[in-house]
Amino acid sequence: MKLVSYFEQDMEQLGIWHEGKIYNLARNASRFALTIPDTMAMFLFYGEESMSDALKLNGEIISGNSKITASQATMENLLAPVPHPTSCRDGYAFRQHVEAARRNRKVEMIKEFDQYPVFYFTNHNSIAGPGEVHCMPDHFQKLDFELEAAIVISKQGRNIPAKEADQYIAGYMIMNDLSARTLQMEEMLLNLGPAKGKDFATTIGPWLVTPDELEPFIIPPKPNHTGTNHKLKMVCRVNGQQVSEGNMGDMDWTFAEIIERASYGVDLHPGDVIGSGTVGTGCFLELNGTALLKDPSYPAQWLQEGDIVELEIDGLGLLKNTIRRVETDYSILALKK
Repeated sequence: MKLVSYFEQDMEQLGIWHEGKIYNLARNASRFALTIPDTMAMFLFYGEESMSDALKLNGEIISGNSKITASQATMENLLAPVPHPTSCRDGYAFRQHVEAARRNRKVEMIKEFDQYPVFYFTNHNSIAGPGEVHCMPDHFQKLDFELEAAIVISKQGRNIPAKEADQYIAGYMIMNDLSARTLQMEEMLLNLGPAKGKDFATTIGPWLVTPDELEPFIIPPKPNHTGTNHKLKMVCRVNGQQVSEGNMGDMDWTFAEIIERASYGVDLHPGDVIGSGTVGTGCFLELNGTALLKDPSYPAQWLQEGDIVELEIDGLGLLKNTIRRVETDYSILALKK
């Protein structure tokens, strides 16, 4: 089942995406004596009851039941599947990306990567879906995409063991952790993690895919790891040109293990979003660094005004964003003392 949040009749609404059409959940549910909330936030809050009813309705849609009616909304009306996350964490799950990033900086691979999964908190109020992304001039100082997958938490939990953590996943989606590398690199010299280089925009979408749809793609986790993994091809295209390719199956740390770490001593809540971190080759920072090691005259590539960025993951769809520039003279880089 593919769940979408979309805008129609001046309201945020919740639906099922099937064969190019949106089916409003709340309106269609009432025809089958089912009760389903009309926003993703409330849907996740009500948990298993809402999910069970939605799966029943999805079955009716697939069977072509004449009681089901499609919305007038289209792809252009889609919002982020989870428009208002309760929080947003981003992990560091792909060893290939970490190794390449460190090699390009001419430092050794950090041994702690294999000891525990890490993550950082990004700005959950800057989440967006398909469509335009507006960036300040400073963001265009080495503006980058990051090709990732993400999950959303389905129920509250604390100290969740990895062997049970997959039960807390409501679904999967694509994530683009947009990054302003000049801002990021200057502030990370202070060893406090990314802040202004990351908090301006993160896109997710185009829909939330429930775990049952991905069962045919399940593969074992890496040796000595716990949790579900999926063999799903991941690609990024910029202006129609493929620049990156990887696979979700290359995740070293599973989402279950990241959930275990994230829930230690704190509650996770329905609506919390957790990203995988960047797949190997999944950003210009890594691609440029690798190319420059081979050819110091390589012309580095970064995102520009008007670029169309498409992230695609098998089974999860295609997340398309257009980069737009905010016209202003205001610069935080110019405020350095």
